[in-house]
Amino acid sequence: MIGQVLLKLLRICMVPQYRRAFLRTRVAASIEHDRILSGLGLRTVIDIGANRGQFALCIRRLYPAARIYSFEPLEKPARIWRETFAGDERAMLFNEAVAAESGTARMHVARWDVSSSLLPIANAQRENFPLSEEASQQSVNKVLLSDRIQPDAIEPPALLKLDVQGFELNALQGCADLLNRFDYVYVEASFVELYVGQALATDIVAWLLQNQFRLLCVANPSSGKSSRPIQADFLFCREGAEAR
Repeated sequence: MIGQVLLKLLRICMVPQYRRAFLRTRVAASIEHDRILSGLGLRTVIDIGANRGQFALCIRRLYPAARIYSFEPLEKPARIWRETFAGDERAMLFNEAVAAESGTARMHVARWDVSSSLLPIANAQRENFPLSEEASQQSVNKVLLSDRIQPDAIEPPALLKLDVQGFELNALQGCADLLNRFDYVYVEASFVELYVGQALATDIVAWLLQNQFRLLCVANPSSGKSSRPIQADFLFCREGAEAR
């Protein structure tokens, strides 16, 4: 684990844009997404579950002219996101969660806040990923995507990304009325229940297939302490959109 972290930091330091962000705000870009998302020609990215901007940094390097709309409900990572993207007029943060219905909810905040969720943290998450036990709870605001983003703001080609720790299906349902504006959906999903009551990868795939998306690839499998992968990233392309 330590070796993997050091290797990632070395790779980050080799890319000037990533290195500058890390030195300024200690945000480590999620470089594992670079090879999956390059070449898509993206002009708009909706980044749901943005945390400190790790994913948005990759998008900004790959697509300097793209508009990025990030959603992060927790105050601390949202503050760091704003520091990381200060002066970037094409990146905007909403300090809210996207969900199937608007309102307020209790966020289960993990010791390592990237593992926080609107769902209770299950035993499998705590057993497989260090520092993912609940440390506190925080009241957060929930919105539909269309409450904040107008259809005309989603310029194609557009990507909808979700990394929301077990809350993926509910968040996708909160994007349903704008789903046809996206060429691609990129979502982290689990093969086992890491959060109580979560939809599993099979449910996510089935829902997107029913909504006219097809699966392009499965990437970045993660095993934690398990002997086999327990979650991965899934890239989908809308039927009729040209996969690049």
